[in-house]
Amino acid sequence: LLSSPGCWAKQDIANHRMYDLNRKKELPMSHALDDLKKNQIVLVGELHDNRQHHRAQLAVIRALKEDGVRVAIGLEMFRHESQAALDQWISGEIDEKRFEKIYYDNWNFPWQAYRNIFDYARNHQIPMIGLNVPREITRQVSRSGFKSLSPQQKGKIAEVSCIVDQQYMNFIRKAFGSHSHGQLNFIYFCEAQLLWDSAMAVYSLAYLEKNPDSIMVILTGTGHAQKSAVPRQIRERSNLSSVVILPEIPGRIDPQTINHKEADYIMLD
Repeated sequence: LLSSPGCWAKQDIANHRMYDLNRKKELPMSHALDDLKKNQIVLVGELHDNRQHHRAQLAVIRALKEDGVRVAIGLEMFRHESQAALDQWISGEIDEKRFEKIYYDNWNFPWQAYRNIFDYARNHQIPMIGLNVPREITRQVSRSGFKSLSPQQKGKIAEVSCIVDQQYMNFIRKAFGSHSHGQLNFIYFCEAQLLWDSAMAVYSLAYLEKNPDSIMVILTGTGHAQKSAVPRQIRERSNLSSVVILPEIPGRIDPQTINHKEADYIMLD
């Protein structure tokens, strides 16, 4: 069973080691905190089923919160349309049993893997923001392309153009590997991923426009967190700076396989 956040998180903040890809050196997470605070968006990647990655994400959130930062948490795991439920969770208007059902309507991975993050946010009144689009939308784009969406389906992301360039296609091939192949049209697969990236950028920026004194920590898969994904869409839409932290995955994400063009830090443990 997972222990409560208070039992281990302070130790995690002190003990987590990071590799700085810009300076090419290892350092404790506490030494990277000043750099993180210079950015209004902090993306922390994950493998969705890896609980150690979620412990690291919570350590980042706690480090910022306990240093006096006004934090918000952006979630790939929740659709934007589920924002009311997230607000009810933070305000205490909904109990865990009811909220867990809403969680599983949004996400397929075990609630227990994310529970400590949600509990910490609730206990400290940290806003949680749904950044995703309905799965039927991305599924349709994967199969039939972005142009198949109606204006009603696009809704608040109507301004997204979803133009896939060669740079993005190359990134998708590297980031998603075999997941980008199979029966799907590759261009449509890229469009679906770009729509996903763009929506998370649009909804994050919309929140920060209304809450300019906040830093948003975005929790998302490693493919979406990398600089060619959500951060690129943020850069194309605003002047807000972002920083990318990826978890170490030996042979895939480590100081020998990626560089500062893809992320800023690697969380080593």
